[in-house]
Amino acid sequence: MDAVPPGEAIEGIVLPSLDRPGLPAAPVWVRGRRAVRVLLAHDRTRTTAQLTVRHSAYVLAGGTILARRAWDGRSTARYERMMRTAEAAGQHEVALEWEMRAAAFRSARHQRRMDLLRAPQHLAKSAAVGTAATTGGLLLLGVALAIAEKNIADVVAPVMTVIEVIRWAVVFVSIVWGPLLAVGPWLGLLGMWAVGRQRQAAPAWTLPAADRSTSDAPITPSVVVTALRDLGVAQLRAAIREMGDAGAGMLGPIRIAGCGVEVDVTLPSGVSTDEVQKRRRKLAENLNRHEHEVFISIPQAARTVRLWIADSGALDEPIGLSPLVIDPDLSADLYNGRAPWGQDLRGDAAALSLLQRHLLITGLSNQGKTASLRALALWLALDSSVEFRIADLKGVGDWRMFDGLATVLIQGPTDDHVIDATEMLEDMVREMERRLVLLEQSGATDGVTRDMARTDPRFHPIVGLVDEAQVAFMCPAVGDDKRPYGGTKATSRYYMAVRKIHNQGRAVNVTLWEGTQDPTNENLPKLVREGAHIRASLVLGTEEQARMALGDKAIDGGAAPHKLRQGLDKGTVVVAGDGVKLAPGQSSITIRTHFIDGARAAEIADRAKARRAGVTTLTTVATTEGEAVDALADIAKALGDAPRVRTQEVLQRLAAANPGEYREWTFGDLKQVLEAAGAAPYKSDGQMVVSLAKVIAALTARDSDAADAPESDFA
Repeated sequence: MDAVPPGEAIEGIVLPSLDRPGLPAAPVWVRGRRAVRVLLAHDRTRTTAQLTVRHSAYVLAGGTILARRAWDGRSTARYERMMRTAEAAGQHEVALEWEMRAAAFRSARHQRRMDLLRAPQHLAKSAAVGTAATTGGLLLLGVALAIAEKNIADVVAPVMTVIEVIRWAVVFVSIVWGPLLAVGPWLGLLGMWAVGRQRQAAPAWTLPAADRSTSDAPITPSVVVTALRDLGVAQLRAAIREMGDAGAGMLGPIRIAGCGVEVDVTLPSGVSTDEVQKRRRKLAENLNRHEHEVFISIPQAARTVRLWIADSGALDEPIGLSPLVIDPDLSADLYNGRAPWGQDLRGDAAALSLLQRHLLITGLSNQGKTASLRALALWLALDSSVEFRIADLKGVGDWRMFDGLATVLIQGPTDDHVIDATEMLEDMVREMERRLVLLEQSGATDGVTRDMARTDPRFHPIVGLVDEAQVAFMCPAVGDDKRPYGGTKATSRYYMAVRKIHNQGRAVNVTLWEGTQDPTNENLPKLVREGAHIRASLVLGTEEQARMALGDKAIDGGAAPHKLRQGLDKGTVVVAGDGVKLAPGQSSITIRTHFIDGARAAEIADRAKARRAGVTTLTTVATTEGEAVDALADIAKALGDAPRVRTQEVLQRLAAANPGEYREWTFGDLKQVLEAAGAAPYKSDGQMVVSLAKVIAALTARDSDAADAPESDFA
């Protein structure tokens, strides 16, 4: 071996020091064991082992697959598996059909074997006749050549030519035969390797990193059956083993459904649908999906589960804009229309019928509850016959655009706002009782019809809406009559008003919508949540909360708002109850709702206001330190010393100075205040601006009018 020049390194493995200073040298066997351990743990060793095992597995598995195919093609094994599958699923007609196919295959196979027994006789006869005919033909050809060439030797020339060709063929085969015998087994191994590699028939740990990720792999019957087999249900695994490769007989057709696929699985006898539902996460992982990408529901068919499997990552993609935003001419009709709310998991439009239906939507904080509820109200606002009475017990301007649409608009989280909201509902109760008397006097036999609602102002639809209703239920305020406003007992004024509206309101077009967060028995009583016809839930923390929100039937049927991802599935609601189209046998539907931001919501509200006669809104808003805001004065402060400022910059300055009041303001809000004061924005250099001089003049004129106004007789 040549010496290594000084300063140069050679390729190799660095072994740890086996000796320590001051200690005797380790025995040879210890050194050897340590060296072997280092070698086995080295990356090259692992790579070599993976490569060897992977390609060996490809060959073995490929041979097994080819042998199974050959056996299936020459025996009735396939038909017997299909019959066992059909019998296990209780499909006796299908089993009979496969039995008939097996009988036909046996008959055809018997006929082929009988033909094979008679083949030597036919072959000998055919060979004799063929040889005689060929020889005669060649001799006739030779005679023709001999006559043409006038040479008697040409008579046998064709025969000799054929004999020469045969000789050369034998020579060629004798030359090639040896290499073929040597190469043939290797070609067979190569074929088996190719089949095994195509099927990726090797342990997962030996596959390259690129091939281990199968999240984008298509969902096939074998993938679904394997996922079910490995679910951890002993009876299911045993039944699939008995079915062999035909376990796919449990499956219905795999159908494309929106951004995923859907398949019905008929479970073997002894396996309940509940056992599969409880293992949703494991099933999803077996299908190479995340838990939120697999939904399990129970269709009408007995002992059947319906799996919806999303394309990997598809549920993280946003859906399109709401039709309310896209179509400025869109109209609404409470009686005949449905509110466009979003898309279901198939990607189809999901719409709600809101006619005479109480609604409850709940979920954790900051998951899109108000936006989802507001989207329904904005559509209904386009029906000019509907009256809104709104109590926003959060009070940050989420419902400000309904000023001029709603007859009552309460905004704020204090006890005083809860009192106002309670009195709003109690007034709705009195209106309901008055209508019940009028309906009885009218003699109507079909309740409040569409014609009555459109032509008789006494029966127009009224929608009471309370956002953040948990604030009302938890309110400690007590009235002069010693009755609490909040609470969940019969003495609670808010609770009893809700119960009365739930009991009889829908019959006379008085309905109640409530939005609440983080439901418990204390902030959302049982009778209140069960009084809603439409129950929707965004992401929740526990299954117990999900049952409170949607009811036991929906959860037992596969609804799982507690399985949604907090923060990632904002605006995704699970809906149960009346008013939404459900597939036969299903008790809930998952909807990805359209998001309409504050600016677009204000635009839609402006369109709704344009379709109505002027509505005077009784407002109660949250204020800073109990003082009402002076919007015009605040605008003057935002302008500062500049003669004119862009409207967008004015909005930003207002929001910075008083975010609680002006954070949600839009150009429409600013324009409304300024136009009312006679200081409307105008264009300068192509941009909308606000004039400081006009605002100061408006303030001066307002103060002068206030000073000149006569004193009231009640002063």
